[in-house]
Parts: sequence; structure tokens; C-alpha cells
Amino acid sequence: MVGLVFRDGVMDRIRLQERRFDEQAYLFILASLEYCQANMPQRRHIAGAELAVACRDFALHRWGVMARVVLEHWGIRATADLGSIVFVLVELGFLLAQPSDDITDFENVYDFETAFEREYPWGAARCA
Repeated sequence: MVGLVFRDGVMDRIRLQERRFDEQAYLFILASLEYCQANMPQRRHIAGAELAVACRDFALHRWGVMARVVLEHWGIRATADLGSIVFVLVELGFLLAQPSDDITDFENVYDFETAFEREYPWGAARCA
């Protein structure tokens, strides 16, 4: 994801809807979706809570113990923030939502301190 950027004008459109998050936060959501889909037997719709868990898993896989710091640097401090990013992407037509999808599906899926610090899988850490 390092060095990835949206095409010209995309972030301008996003900034009209939401200004809290860094461009990399939006790219992180898209990468997390792909990470989740790649680990499934076949592609399908991913529910909000399921995507939030995939974001956690992808961040831990990608940045290890620094995952929370990276996400917070981009403005992501809770699972509700993930939902805010997703629904901006939905509103702008970059992602599709099912009629049953709701931004509240992302609320309180897990606590960042618990997920990224207290329950950090120290035994699973490995050098790449």
C-alpha cells in the first residue's frame, strides 16, 4: 500500500463527504476487502462486522505490533471509523452495499486497545 494513491480528483470527491481520514485509510479499506475475499473459498458480499475483523487481521498481518499506530496515524481509532470510511466509499459509488447494510454494523465490533495490544498474537509474530 505504500506509495498507492487514488487517481486525480478521487480524494477531492471524498474530502467533500469526509475530511477526518488520510487517503491511506481509504486505500486500507479497499486492501482489507481484497484480503478478506482472497481468504474465502469464493467471492461474496462481506458484512460490516466481518469487514471490521478483516481490517484488524490485515493490519496485524501487514504492520504487526505497529498496526494500531499506523491506523491511528490515518485517523482510524475505532471500528466505527471503518464504517464511516466504507459508507463514504459507498455513497460515492466506489463500493456497493446491500439494503440491509448499515453504518452501525461497524460500531463496537472490537476495542482497538484490546485487539491490537492486549490480545496481540506475540507467539505468531515472525520476520518477513
